[in-house]
Amino acid sequence: MKLYIGNKNYSSWSLRPWLLMTEAGIDFEEVRLRLDWDQDSAFKRTLLELAPTGRVPLLVDGDFAVWDTLAIVEYLAEKFPQASIWPRPQRERARARSLCAEMHSGFGALRERFPMNIEASLPEVGAQIMREDPQVAGDVARIESMWNQQLQQSGGPFLFGGFSAVDAFYAPVCARLRTFSVSIASAPSGYVDRIFALPGMQAWCNAARAEQDFIPEDEPYRQPPR
Repeated sequence: MKLYIGNKNYSSWSLRPWLLMTEAGIDFEEVRLRLDWDQDSAFKRTLLELAPTGRVPLLVDGDFAVWDTLAIVEYLAEKFPQASIWPRPQRERARARSLCAEMHSGFGALRERFPMNIEASLPEVGAQIMREDPQVAGDVARIESMWNQQLQQSGGPFLFGGFSAVDAFYAPVCARLRTFSVSIASAPSGYVDRIFALPGMQAWCNAARAEQDFIPEDEPYRQPPR
């Protein structure tokens, strides 16, 4: 299988299936494309030859393409039932899917104001936004409450005990919270630390920092290096 992804520094959607497959031990070939939303870019042309969306992530299994992170996760769960991509108990599995869907369709304010930017450190920006934007503060409060509740129920170390798809879905949030130095309670903060301690997350972050590829469209708070 091939997994098409964007820049590791910026592409939060790409991180999800990449981290999940890496931690689950699922063999795949990574194909990284430089993010470029121009319709005539190599990024768009390459992806549109494979699937109608022209977006990453994109999983290609032989001659079959699967797009959208939720669809990719479900395809992998069916193809690799031994990989424990979802929790095994039915209700836990349903709850994990609910939390993934909430991440997939919600938290718009947090996504917009706190874009994923692994190599950056923007504590002053984070503090200002948390003071001035109640929608972002509300998104952070909901995520903090969610993580705290799930960790209490599961006993950790991850949201449903062992690492699963829902943790991969929230890994980009962990990155955002670190970039913008957002303070959260001790139990959720420890969860962030454990996500960053994963070998797959460490490998992704190291590669993100090594890219040194400044894309202005993804940099609302920093100026291009001179």
